[in-house]
Amino acid sequence: MSGRRIWVAGHKGMVGSAIVRQLEKSGDDVLKVDRSIVDLRNQIAVEVWLKQNRPDAILFAAAKVGGIYANDTFPADFIYDNLAIETNIIHSAHSANVDRLVFLGSSCIYPKFAPQPIREEALLTGPLEPTNEWYAIAKIAGIKLCQAYRKQYGRRFISVMPCNLYGPNDNFDLTTSHVLPALIRKFHEAKNQKAPEVVIWGTGAPLREFLHVDDLARGVIFCLDNYDEDTHINCGAGSEISIRGLAETVSRVVGYEGSLVFDTTKPDGTPRKLMDSGRLRAMGWTPDISLEEGIAGAYQWYLANVVSNAT
Repeated sequence: MSGRRIWVAGHKGMVGSAIVRQLEKSGDDVLKVDRSIVDLRNQIAVEVWLKQNRPDAILFAAAKVGGIYANDTFPADFIYDNLAIETNIIHSAHSANVDRLVFLGSSCIYPKFAPQPIREEALLTGPLEPTNEWYAIAKIAGIKLCQAYRKQYGRRFISVMPCNLYGPNDNFDLTTSHVLPALIRKFHEAKNQKAPEVVIWGTGAPLREFLHVDDLARGVIFCLDNYDEDTHINCGAGSEISIRGLAETVSRVVGYEGSLVFDTTKPDGTPRKLMDSGRLRAMGWTPDISLEEGIAGAYQWYLANVVSNAT
């Protein structure tokens, strides 16, 4: 399917920009609105804009995101901003009679000690990881909002849960970034400064799953076209790597030759987080980009768009 009017909420972010690239390739009419024009936390602004523009569908990638430090330091910002954005967009979509919406969640919605690999049924079966529970609770609320509007009004709103993402347009700010872009920046700067070691938070033991954002974008559009059920659906790479292994891979790609030091006084977060994406794979979607290939591309993007702009 192509030629639809689709609003990508959060089009400037890493996920949103990847979705825009995929949609424009297929000939869809992509609607975008800058936050300076419509503050997604403002209910009236969102409602007015949606009623004026009336897209055929919404791909909901807008969110306040960050790594362990940001989540743990700014809990009120993370829960308030995300709840406000979700409530406004999902309710306003219904009010504007937009029948199709895909909400993007996060694998952090699942319990800290969920059985691995994590199936969709694990939602709300145990306590969350404390360092990012504010963000996780907001994302769970988004899933439930979609289900509620589906149940009460018959809206074809669905939710897709990605694993850890990376790629072009990632956030490389060491204060607010996720682990993979933070490692790319740390190793690049250590290489340039000829630093003898790079310090990494935690033990290096936790296992994580990483999906390139372009693979996710294909998965989201695939779900828009092919998935229409009440239950949220996982979208992950299907393989995992330890934080130590990830750091070694980034070090190799960047060309850093010093030592890795793990600061065990810092939190590890969830010990393991691998999702079961079997339902989506059974429908025909699979990721294409290997981790090392994806990291190499992300590093080149960082050099071209972050480092070059800073000099």
